[in-house]
Amino acid sequence: MTSMKTTAAGQQTGRVTVVGSLNMDLVIRAPRLPKEGETLVGRSFVNVPGGKGGNQAVAAARLGAQVAMIGRVGNDDNGRQLVAGLRRDGIDCNGVATDPTLPTGVAMIVVDDAGQNAIVIVAGSNGALTPAAMAVYASRIEQADVLVCQREVPDQTVLAAMNLARKHGRIVVLNPAPVTGPLERGWLESADFLIPNELEASALSGVPVESPESAQRAAKKLQQDGARNVIITLGKRGVVVLTEGDRAGNGGKHYLPAEVEAIDTTAAGDTFVGGFCAALAAKRPLDEAVRFGQAAAALSVTRAGAQTSIPYLHEITL
Repeated sequence: MTSMKTTAAGQQTGRVTVVGSLNMDLVIRAPRLPKEGETLVGRSFVNVPGGKGGNQAVAAARLGAQVAMIGRVGNDDNGRQLVAGLRRDGIDCNGVATDPTLPTGVAMIVVDDAGQNAIVIVAGSNGALTPAAMAVYASRIEQADVLVCQREVPDQTVLAAMNLARKHGRIVVLNPAPVTGPLERGWLESADFLIPNELEASALSGVPVESPESAQRAAKKLQQDGARNVIITLGKRGVVVLTEGDRAGNGGKHYLPAEVEAIDTTAAGDTFVGGFCAALAAKRPLDEAVRFGQAAAALSVTRAGAQTSIPYLHEITL
């Protein structure tokens, strides 16, 4: 196998701007996920920096991109710890504002012995990231090679960021989580790449995703609804990619995953997105960008936590 490297030792080759959430993850490990009304005895508890926006920013930075973060934290210890962690990874945090009244967002995560998780999020200061902030920090979006967004901040803010990026010809990646139902056509048309997981793809398309074959059907439905390129992550079953060029063909491509022993799947999807975006920003071919994201995500599930599990560029082989 050969390592995927930047063009020179230590050199970063592309620019990624992330608009999204910053959370402190409150992680509990338990034998299994609790049932409704059930009390379980957990094994451990730890605070870990997280939030889909923060996770994807860290992943892109560790995996070879110059990264700018646009977000909002509270005036509290959690917020200060999150920003300090991003800066340690070389991320430009000048677009991260401090809210004077709202607390930093938090996520309660329960991880079971099989490495699966259940998550409850309280938005806090993430909910105060407004479309006006996109105008204030517009230069960070305009100068990026790739903009990546999620839906843990207000929808109108995400749309404002995506529309600004498209106006300036930037690549737009939307990880549409969390999902409550189908997205309007304008959302799908604003993203160059739509990257849901199987549950999100099911909710967005109305097609139950239970296999790579059904994922391809869901991706086709999303393209009919306005999406350009659709990448559906399937965890241990790999990734299905349907591009604009596949519209007239028989289907997309199924990328099998590496076989690893998962201990914690938290942030695996975010690691894939961050790695994929870092590779796109570095002008890597789509096929290589997908495989690079997969390799990074596979390594992340062998480690515990969100940002603590995200690997570095030198650890990735293709």
